[in-house]
Amino acid sequence: MDHVAIMKKSWGLIPKIINGQKKIESRWFKTKHLPWDKVRQGDVIYFKNSGEPIEARATIEKVIQLPDLTSEKVKEVLEKYAKSDGLGIEDIPKFFNLFRDKKYCILIFLKNPERTKLFEIDKTGFGAMAAWIAVDDINKIKKEIF
Repeated sequence: MDHVAIMKKSWGLIPKIINGQKKIESRWFKTKHLPWDKVRQGDVIYFKNSGEPIEARATIEKVIQLPDLTSEKVKEVLEKYAKSDGLGIEDIPKFFNLFRDKKYCILIFLKNPERTKLFEIDKTGFGAMAAWIAVDDINKIKKEIF
């Protein structure tokens, strides 16, 4: 399966994925959302900043799903995985404030990150605000940039 992870450009995470500094993509939720139960080892994730074309990809090495989080567990997860998630120790308090009320976290371990030829996707049917898209084949939603 192929996936598209739509990122917040202001967080500057795609360059960290490409250079291998960010080895985990994490998603935090109050209720279960994509990619919960949809990502598997060997799947491919394509990365794009919101409003921009796809610019990178990586293969999923491993997935850890963490349900029933409390604020204490959120802090533990951040402390254990922050560096691999592309965050500095100094970033933990900021992200704890963002995620402390979340009940679910999915940690997606990345391997073989690389820059891709830029391309757009057709998000029709996925919702304008979708932050994650899962498809059988990326070519079904791929649009070439001319």
